[in-house]
Amino acid sequence: MTSKLGQYCINVSDLEASARFYQEALGLELLVRTDVSPTVQEVIVGAKGEGAQLQLAQHLDREGPIEHGNAFWKLYVETDDCAGLYARALAAGATAEMEPRALDKWPVTIAFVKDPDGYLIELVEHTR
Repeated sequence: MTSKLGQYCINVSDLEASARFYQEALGLELLVRTDVSPTVQEVIVGAKGEGAQLQLAQHLDREGPIEHGNAFWKLYVETDDCAGLYARALAAGATAEMEPRALDKWPVTIAFVKDPDGYLIELVEHTR
C-alpha cells in the first residue's frame, strides 16, 4: 500500500485575488474551478501532473479576514531560484517576511513571504 499527499485546502477571503496571486507570484497553474455548494467556491492550483496541489476555498456566507488560529504554520514551496521567486512574489503583491538567505545547517536557500490572506509561504531552493 502506498499513499501520497494530493492537495491541501486553505480558506481565502477573495478567491479571484488569491487564485491570481498564486498564479502570478508562484507560477502555479489554475487546474480546476468549481462551485462546491451555493456558498462555497473553490479553485485548485498547482503544476499540471506533478506534486501536491493547493485548493483555495471561499465561503461566500462569511465576511472579514481569515482567522488563522494556531494550527497552521506555513506552505512550503520548492524552487530552483529562491531569489527570483521571492522577487516575483513581491511584484505580485506578497508581503516580505524574510529576504533570501543561505542556511549554514542545511544546503538550502530560503525566503519567506505572506499571501493576500496572511498565509506564510516558505520558498526553498536546494543548493546541493
